[in-house]
Amino acid sequence: MTDSRLAGPVRIVGSGLLGASIGLGLSQHGVDVSLDDVSPSARRLAVDYGAGREAREDDAPALVVVAVPPDVTAAIVARELERYPDALVTDVASVKAAPLAELRSAGADLARYLGSHPMAGRERGGAMLARADLFLGRPWVIASHERTERAQVSLLEDLVLDLGAVPIELGVDEHDRSVALVSHAPQIVSSLMAARLVTGSEAALGLAGGGVRDVTRVAASDPALWVQIVTANAPAVADVLRPLRDDLDAVLTALEHPDSPGSRRTIADAIAAGNAGVARIPGKHGQDRRFGTLVVVVADRPGELARLLADVGEAGVNLEDLRIEHSPGAQIGLAEVSVLPEVERRLADELEGRGWTIVDSVA
Repeated sequence: MTDSRLAGPVRIVGSGLLGASIGLGLSQHGVDVSLDDVSPSARRLAVDYGAGREAREDDAPALVVVAVPPDVTAAIVARELERYPDALVTDVASVKAAPLAELRSAGADLARYLGSHPMAGRERGGAMLARADLFLGRPWVIASHERTERAQVSLLEDLVLDLGAVPIELGVDEHDRSVALVSHAPQIVSSLMAARLVTGSEAALGLAGGGVRDVTRVAASDPALWVQIVTANAPAVADVLRPLRDDLDAVLTALEHPDSPGSRRTIADAIAAGNAGVARIPGKHGQDRRFGTLVVVVADRPGELARLLADVGEAGVNLEDLRIEHSPGAQIGLAEVSVLPEVERRLADELEGRGWTIVDSVA
Protein backbone atom coordinates (compact mmCIF):
# COMPACT_ATOMS: atom_id res chain seq x y z
CA MET A 1 0.00 0.00 0.00
CA THR A 2 1.43 3.41 -0.93
CA ASP A 3 0.69 6.94 0.27
CA SER A 4 2.89 8.39 -2.45
CA ARG A 5 1.85 10.82 -5.16
CA LEU A 6 4.16 8.86 -7.46
CA ALA A 7 2.75 5.64 -8.85
CA GLY A 8 6.23 4.32 -9.64
CA PRO A 9 8.21 2.29 -10.32
CA VAL A 10 11.25 4.55 -9.87
CA ARG A 11 14.77 3.62 -10.93
CA ILE A 12 17.69 5.40 -9.28
CA VAL A 13 21.12 5.32 -10.90
CA GLY A 14 23.77 6.19 -8.35
CA SER A 15 23.61 5.12 -4.72
CA GLY A 16 25.56 7.85 -3.00
CA LEU A 17 24.14 10.42 -0.57
CA LEU A 18 21.50 11.91 -2.89
CA GLY A 19 20.49 8.72 -4.68
CA ALA A 20 20.23 6.71 -1.47
CA SER A 21 18.35 9.53 0.32
CA ILE A 22 15.82 9.74 -2.53
CA GLY A 23 15.45 5.97 -2.38
CA LEU A 24 14.94 5.99 1.37
CA GLY A 25 12.30 8.70 1.18
CA LEU A 26 10.34 7.06 -1.63
CA SER A 27 10.60 3.59 -0.10
CA GLN A 28 9.06 4.91 3.10
CA HIS A 29 6.07 5.98 0.98
CA GLY A 30 5.73 2.48 -0.45
CA VAL A 31 7.14 3.29 -3.89
CA ASP A 32 8.87 0.45 -5.75
CA VAL A 33 12.46 1.73 -6.00
CA SER A 34 15.22 -0.09 -7.88
CA LEU A 35 18.88 0.86 -7.47
CA ASP A 36 21.76 0.65 -9.91
CA ASP A 37 25.35 1.79 -9.55
CA VAL A 38 28.62 1.23 -11.37
CA SER A 39 29.95 0.07 -7.99
CA PRO A 40 28.27 -3.18 -6.87
CA SER A 41 29.50 -2.59 -3.33
CA ALA A 42 27.97 0.89 -3.14
CA ARG A 43 24.70 -0.43 -4.59
CA ARG A 44 24.48 -3.31 -2.12
CA LEU A 45 25.24 -0.98 0.77
CA ALA A 46 22.37 1.31 -0.24
CA VAL A 47 20.08 -1.71 -0.53
CA ASP A 48 21.15 -2.84 2.94
CA TYR A 49 20.20 0.59 4.31
CA GLY A 50 16.71 0.29 2.83
CA ALA A 51 17.03 2.72 -0.10
CA GLY A 52 15.50 0.26 -2.55
CA ARG A 53 16.01 -3.13 -4.16
CA GLU A 54 18.52 -4.42 -6.68
CA ALA A 55 17.67 -3.44 -10.26
CA ARG A 56 16.41 -6.24 -12.54
CA GLU A 57 16.58 -6.68 -16.31
CA ASP A 58 12.78 -6.67 -16.60
CA ASP A 59 12.27 -3.39 -14.71
CA ALA A 60 10.02 -0.89 -16.50
CA PRO A 61 10.33 2.38 -14.56
CA ALA A 62 8.04 5.32 -15.10
CA LEU A 63 10.72 7.65 -13.75
CA VAL A 64 14.52 7.35 -13.77
CA VAL A 65 16.57 9.51 -11.39
CA VAL A 66 20.25 9.85 -12.32
CA ALA A 67 22.33 10.72 -9.26
CA VAL A 68 25.91 10.45 -10.47
CA PRO A 69 28.89 12.88 -10.58
CA PRO A 70 28.44 15.88 -12.90
CA ASP A 71 31.10 14.81 -15.41
CA VAL A 72 29.21 11.63 -16.32
CA THR A 73 25.64 12.87 -15.84
CA ALA A 74 24.88 13.51 -19.52
CA ALA A 75 26.27 10.13 -20.63
CA ILE A 76 24.23 8.23 -18.05
CA VAL A 77 21.08 10.21 -18.83
CA ALA A 78 21.51 9.42 -22.54
CA ARG A 79 21.96 5.73 -21.74
CA GLU A 80 18.83 5.65 -19.57
CA LEU A 81 16.76 7.47 -22.20
CA GLU A 82 17.69 4.81 -24.73
CA ARG A 83 17.24 1.89 -22.36
CA TYR A 84 13.80 2.94 -21.05
CA PRO A 85 11.85 4.55 -23.92
CA ASP A 86 8.67 4.94 -21.84
CA ALA A 87 10.32 6.65 -18.84
CA LEU A 88 10.89 10.27 -17.95
CA VAL A 89 14.55 10.73 -17.01
CA THR A 90 15.75 13.37 -14.58
CA ASP A 91 19.07 14.03 -12.94
CA VAL A 92 20.03 15.76 -9.70
CA ALA A 93 23.35 17.28 -10.76
CA SER A 94 24.04 20.75 -9.40
CA VAL A 95 24.68 22.21 -12.87
CA LYS A 96 21.98 22.06 -15.54
CA ALA A 97 23.08 23.87 -18.72
CA ALA A 98 26.14 21.71 -19.42
CA PRO A 99 24.35 18.32 -19.29
CA LEU A 100 21.51 19.69 -21.43
CA ALA A 101 23.98 20.97 -24.03
CA GLU A 102 25.76 17.59 -24.13
CA LEU A 103 22.48 15.75 -24.55
CA ARG A 104 21.38 18.11 -27.31
CA SER A 105 24.67 17.62 -29.16
CA ALA A 106 24.36 13.85 -28.83
CA GLY A 107 20.85 13.90 -30.32
CA ALA A 108 19.23 12.51 -27.17
CA ASP A 109 15.44 12.48 -26.82
CA LEU A 110 15.04 15.73 -24.90
CA ALA A 111 11.26 15.32 -24.89
CA ARG A 112 11.72 12.73 -22.11
CA TYR A 113 14.47 14.52 -20.19
CA LEU A 114 13.88 17.10 -17.49
CA GLY A 115 16.75 18.00 -15.19
CA SER A 116 16.31 18.88 -11.54
CA HIS A 117 18.43 19.87 -8.55
CA PRO A 118 17.62 19.43 -4.85
CA MET A 119 19.23 22.20 -2.81
CA ALA A 120 20.23 19.81 -0.07
CA GLY A 121 23.27 17.78 0.83
CA ARG A 122 26.05 17.31 3.31
CA GLU A 123 29.79 17.92 3.31
CA ARG A 124 30.42 14.19 2.93
CA GLY A 125 28.60 11.64 0.79
CA GLY A 126 27.78 7.96 0.69
CA ALA A 127 24.80 5.76 1.49
CA MET A 128 25.83 5.54 5.15
CA LEU A 129 25.02 9.23 5.56
CA ALA A 130 21.77 9.09 3.57
CA ARG A 131 18.57 10.27 5.26
CA ALA A 132 14.95 9.99 4.21
CA ASP A 133 14.36 13.55 5.50
CA LEU A 134 17.38 15.10 3.76
CA PHE A 135 15.15 17.17 1.46
CA LEU A 136 12.51 18.17 4.00
CA GLY A 137 11.59 21.82 3.49
CA ARG A 138 14.44 22.38 1.03
CA PRO A 139 14.03 23.96 -2.43
CA TRP A 140 14.20 21.52 -5.34
CA VAL A 141 14.65 23.14 -8.75
CA ILE A 142 12.92 21.70 -11.80
CA ALA A 143 14.99 23.02 -14.71
CA SER A 144 12.66 23.36 -17.68
CA HIS A 145 13.87 23.69 -21.27
CA GLU A 146 12.37 24.12 -24.75
CA ARG A 147 11.01 20.56 -24.97
CA THR A 148 9.51 20.46 -21.47
CA GLU A 149 5.82 19.61 -21.18
CA ARG A 150 3.50 20.35 -18.28
CA ALA A 151 2.90 16.66 -17.54
CA GLN A 152 6.63 16.13 -17.03
CA VAL A 153 6.84 19.02 -14.59
CA SER A 154 3.86 17.60 -12.71
CA LEU A 155 5.53 14.18 -12.45
CA LEU A 156 8.69 15.69 -10.99
CA GLU A 157 6.62 17.84 -8.66
CA ASP A 158 5.11 14.61 -7.32
CA LEU A 159 8.62 13.30 -6.66
CA VAL A 160 9.66 16.51 -4.93
CA LEU A 161 6.54 16.72 -2.77
CA ASP A 162 6.78 13.06 -1.77
CA LEU A 163 10.26 13.81 -0.41
CA GLY A 164 9.03 16.84 1.54
CA ALA A 165 10.85 19.39 -0.61
CA VAL A 166 9.55 22.58 -2.23
CA PRO A 167 9.39 22.50 -6.07
CA ILE A 168 10.68 25.59 -7.88
CA GLU A 169 10.65 25.81 -11.68
CA LEU A 170 13.54 27.70 -13.32
CA GLY A 171 15.15 27.71 -16.73
CA VAL A 172 18.52 25.99 -16.93
CA ASP A 173 20.54 29.21 -17.34
CA GLU A 174 18.74 30.97 -14.50
CA HIS A 175 19.35 27.93 -12.32
CA ASP A 176 23.08 27.93 -13.02
CA ARG A 177 23.41 31.66 -12.32
CA SER A 178 21.45 31.26 -9.11
CA VAL A 179 23.46 28.35 -7.70
CA ALA A 180 26.70 30.10 -8.62
CA LEU A 181 25.63 32.91 -6.29
CA VAL A 182 24.22 30.92 -3.36
CA SER A 183 26.25 27.69 -3.49
CA HIS A 184 29.23 27.43 -5.82
CA ALA A 185 30.98 30.75 -5.13
CA PRO A 186 30.37 30.41 -1.36
CA GLN A 187 32.12 27.01 -1.52
CA ILE A 188 35.22 28.64 -3.04
CA VAL A 189 35.18 31.48 -0.50
CA SER A 190 34.75 29.06 2.39
CA SER A 191 37.59 26.85 1.17
CA LEU A 192 39.96 29.78 0.66
CA MET A 193 39.27 31.10 4.15
CA ALA A 194 39.69 27.65 5.69
CA ALA A 195 43.04 27.27 3.90
CA ARG A 196 44.35 30.20 5.93
CA LEU A 197 43.89 28.08 9.07
CA VAL A 198 46.51 25.56 7.95
CA THR A 199 49.32 27.87 9.06
CA GLY A 200 47.54 29.16 12.16
CA SER A 201 49.06 28.48 15.56
CA GLU A 202 47.48 26.06 18.00
CA ALA A 203 46.82 29.01 20.28
CA ALA A 204 44.94 30.85 17.53
CA LEU A 205 42.87 27.82 16.55
CA GLY A 206 41.99 27.28 20.20
CA LEU A 207 40.16 30.60 20.05
CA ALA A 208 37.94 29.50 17.14
CA GLY A 209 34.30 30.31 17.73
CA GLY A 210 31.08 30.57 15.82
CA GLY A 211 32.34 33.11 13.29
CA VAL A 212 35.11 31.05 11.75
CA ARG A 213 33.08 27.85 12.05
CA ASP A 214 30.20 29.41 10.12
CA VAL A 215 32.44 30.77 7.37
CA THR A 216 34.37 27.53 6.91
CA ARG A 217 31.67 24.88 7.46
CA VAL A 218 31.38 23.76 3.84
CA ALA A 219 35.16 23.75 3.39
CA ALA A 220 35.08 20.09 4.47
CA SER A 221 33.49 19.20 1.11
CA ASP A 222 34.93 16.68 -1.35
CA PRO A 223 37.52 18.42 -3.60
CA ALA A 224 37.11 15.99 -6.52
CA LEU A 225 33.36 16.54 -6.66
CA TRP A 226 33.62 20.31 -6.38
CA VAL A 227 36.18 20.56 -9.16
CA GLN A 228 33.55 19.02 -11.42
CA ILE A 229 30.79 21.30 -10.16
CA VAL A 230 32.56 24.66 -10.39
CA THR A 231 34.25 23.94 -13.73
CA ALA A 232 30.93 22.87 -15.24
CA ASN A 233 29.49 26.22 -14.09
CA ALA A 234 32.71 28.21 -14.51
CA PRO A 235 31.39 31.38 -16.26
CA ALA A 236 28.61 31.94 -13.72
CA VAL A 237 30.91 31.29 -10.75
CA ALA A 238 33.53 33.66 -12.15
CA ASP A 239 30.85 36.35 -12.59
CA VAL A 240 30.21 36.19 -8.83
CA LEU A 241 33.84 36.04 -7.76
CA ARG A 242 35.14 38.94 -9.89
CA PRO A 243 33.19 41.70 -8.07
CA LEU A 244 34.00 39.94 -4.79
CA ARG A 245 37.69 40.20 -5.71
CA ASP A 246 37.24 43.90 -6.49
CA ASP A 247 35.57 44.51 -3.13
CA LEU A 248 38.32 42.60 -1.34
CA ASP A 249 40.97 44.66 -3.13
CA ALA A 250 39.25 47.85 -1.97
CA VAL A 251 39.17 46.63 1.64
CA LEU A 252 42.84 45.59 1.42
CA THR A 253 43.79 49.05 0.22
CA ALA A 254 41.85 50.57 3.11
CA LEU A 255 43.59 48.28 5.60
CA GLU A 256 47.02 49.10 4.20
CA HIS A 257 46.27 52.80 4.65
CA PRO A 258 43.76 52.91 7.53
CA ASP A 259 44.28 56.62 8.21
CA SER A 260 43.79 57.74 4.63
CA PRO A 261 40.60 59.68 3.88
CA GLY A 262 37.76 57.32 3.13
CA SER A 263 39.46 54.13 4.37
CA ARG A 264 37.21 53.64 7.35
CA ARG A 265 34.17 54.35 5.26
CA THR A 266 35.25 51.72 2.72
CA ILE A 267 35.40 49.09 5.48
CA ALA A 268 32.13 50.25 7.01
CA ASP A 269 30.38 50.20 3.64
CA ALA A 270 31.63 46.66 2.98
CA ILE A 271 30.24 45.41 6.28
CA ALA A 272 26.98 47.33 5.81
CA ALA A 273 26.58 45.82 2.35
CA GLY A 274 26.95 42.44 3.99
CA ASN A 275 24.19 43.35 6.43
CA ALA A 276 21.92 44.21 3.52
CA GLY A 277 22.74 40.99 1.72
CA VAL A 278 22.22 38.64 4.64
CA ALA A 279 18.90 40.34 5.40
CA ARG A 280 17.66 39.16 1.99
CA ILE A 281 18.22 35.49 2.73
CA PRO A 282 14.73 34.04 3.12
CA GLY A 283 13.86 32.87 6.59
CA LYS A 284 11.44 30.20 7.69
CA HIS A 285 8.59 29.65 5.20
CA GLY A 286 10.34 31.96 2.74
CA GLN A 287 9.84 35.14 4.74
CA ASP A 288 12.39 37.89 4.16
CA ARG A 289 12.69 38.95 7.78
CA ARG A 290 15.45 38.94 10.36
CA PHE A 291 14.99 37.01 13.55
CA GLY A 292 15.88 38.02 17.05
CA THR A 293 18.52 35.81 18.66
CA LEU A 294 19.02 34.93 22.31
CA VAL A 295 22.29 33.27 23.33
CA VAL A 296 21.55 30.98 26.26
CA VAL A 297 24.11 29.19 28.45
CA VAL A 298 23.40 25.45 28.55
CA ALA A 299 25.19 23.23 31.06
CA ASP A 300 27.04 20.26 29.59
CA ARG A 301 24.93 17.52 31.11
CA PRO A 302 22.20 15.20 29.79
CA GLY A 303 18.75 16.69 29.31
CA GLU A 304 19.66 20.38 29.51
CA LEU A 305 19.05 21.19 25.86
CA ALA A 306 15.74 19.34 25.97
CA ARG A 307 14.78 21.34 29.06
CA LEU A 308 15.59 24.60 27.24
CA LEU A 309 13.45 23.64 24.25
CA ALA A 310 10.60 22.64 26.56
CA ASP A 311 10.81 25.98 28.37
CA VAL A 312 10.70 27.86 25.04
CA GLY A 313 7.57 25.89 24.15
CA GLU A 314 5.94 26.47 27.52
CA ALA A 315 6.56 30.19 27.05
CA GLY A 316 4.30 29.97 24.01
CA VAL A 317 7.08 30.98 21.58
CA ASN A 318 7.68 29.31 18.22
CA LEU A 319 11.34 28.43 17.66
CA GLU A 320 12.52 29.62 14.24
CA ASP A 321 16.08 28.29 14.36
CA LEU A 322 18.60 26.80 16.78
CA ARG A 323 22.39 26.62 16.69
CA ILE A 324 24.76 25.16 19.26
CA GLU A 325 28.34 26.22 19.94
CA HIS A 326 30.40 24.09 22.30
CA SER A 327 33.94 25.34 22.87
CA PRO A 328 36.62 22.69 23.55
CA GLY A 329 37.32 22.26 27.26
CA ALA A 330 34.28 24.21 28.40
CA GLN A 331 31.61 22.57 30.54
CA ILE A 332 28.90 24.66 28.95
CA GLY A 333 27.43 25.18 25.53
CA LEU A 334 25.90 28.29 23.98
CA ALA A 335 22.52 27.83 22.34
CA GLU A 336 21.56 30.53 19.82
CA VAL A 337 17.77 30.57 19.88
CA SER A 338 16.21 32.48 16.98
CA VAL A 339 12.66 33.79 17.29
CA LEU A 340 10.53 36.50 15.74
CA PRO A 341 11.71 39.96 16.87
CA GLU A 342 8.38 40.84 18.48
CA VAL A 343 8.64 37.99 21.01
CA GLU A 344 12.38 38.19 21.70
CA ARG A 345 12.17 40.37 24.81
CA ARG A 346 9.29 38.37 26.28
CA LEU A 347 11.14 35.09 25.76
CA ALA A 348 14.27 36.53 27.37
CA ASP A 349 12.27 37.49 30.45
CA GLU A 350 10.56 34.08 30.55
CA LEU A 351 13.84 32.16 30.30
CA GLU A 352 15.62 34.29 32.88
CA GLY A 353 12.66 33.75 35.19
CA ARG A 354 13.14 30.00 34.75
CA GLY A 355 16.80 30.23 35.76
CA TRP A 356 18.51 30.39 32.38
CA THR A 357 21.48 32.71 31.81
CA ILE A 358 21.36 34.82 28.67
CA VAL A 359 24.73 36.18 27.66
CA ASP A 360 23.73 38.09 24.57
CA SER A 361 20.64 39.30 22.76
CA VAL A 362 20.74 40.81 19.32
CA ALA A 363 18.07 41.77 16.82
